[in-house]
Amino acid sequence: MRILGIESSCDETAAAVVASGDAVLSSVVASQIAMHARYGGVVPELASREHLRAIVPVVREALLRSTTRLEDLSAIAVTVGPGLVGALLVGLTYAKSLSFATGVPLIGVNHIEGHIHAVILESRRDGAPVQFPALALVASGGHTHLFEVRDGGGYRLLGKTRDDAAGEAFDKVGKLLGFGYPGGPVIDRLAPHGNPHAVHFTFAKMKGNALDFSFSGHKTAVLRWVEARHMEDEIAARKTLLRHHPNPSVEQWLTVTPPATLDLLASFQHAVIHELLTRAASAAQSIGARGLIVSGGVACNSALRAAARAGNLPCPVHFPSAGLSTDNAAMIAAAAFPKLERGEFSSLDIGAQANLPLA
Repeated sequence: MRILGIESSCDETAAAVVASGDAVLSSVVASQIAMHARYGGVVPELASREHLRAIVPVVREALLRSTTRLEDLSAIAVTVGPGLVGALLVGLTYAKSLSFATGVPLIGVNHIEGHIHAVILESRRDGAPVQFPALALVASGGHTHLFEVRDGGGYRLLGKTRDDAAGEAFDKVGKLLGFGYPGGPVIDRLAPHGNPHAVHFTFAKMKGNALDFSFSGHKTAVLRWVEARHMEDEIAARKTLLRHHPNPSVEQWLTVTPPATLDLLASFQHAVIHELLTRAASAAQSIGARGLIVSGGVACNSALRAAARAGNLPCPVHFPSAGLSTDNAAMIAAAAFPKLERGEFSSLDIGAQANLPLA
């Protein structure tokens, strides 16, 4: 069985063909990062227009690379939410059109469920499948959630961010300090050059659900640190570097980033990772998890991976490969296979839902 996956929830237009639930025959992603970097973040209207330009060639390329014809497909899977509604509509409308024209069944997929299944797919393919019940930590620019994942596909929400998502906090701090957008990868590259214990960040103590996250306090602490040190010239120097070199090397960043700022970056990253893993460990213990899934764009962070694998978590931890950490369509196709096996198809009147919950 082959499923064509289509993803357009934010700023990547993606298509992929997955066979038998765990064989990625093709995965094509058209990224818009370079365009949105000029504005310091994703501009929804521009994202929708770029999806319109990219959706047809991206799907064609995914089919071509996998030597798959439309009539070979068992289903067409597409992200229906959550995400930017205009962006979602581009992928969803195209998927509906293909389904209507070919008679291939349509399967609507939750974007967050896709991130979880990216890990399930690769762990099964690599011979070390996730054991259930599992805990899923989904951390990206738009989401930071903890879910109990049951065998067979049931989900229970255990905790979520009350303000910024983890990836959003990384990107906002990066932008504040003049590192451009997206800021998370730059912070990850520079943090090893600083002292992660040099700047104190307060661990958020949550009233109500102790498994909820909060990252706005960390972001505000960075803002106050910057304001107290009058860093206008330093930040301006980094912006100038970006104008002349859109993708600076670590060595170039170090020429305009003094040790104190490197300490700040390392300490901020350490605080966010501590927040993520402390609550993930508590949640895993509370449900007797036999495996921990860490997925989403923040799962690319090298320090997060190192900390999670240091042996302080109560169960084995599973990360996706870098290519399946950020938004992609292979994860959407993978999440659709259990639905295909259960005969859970979507009608052609299914709509995009910007705030679609998983559980």
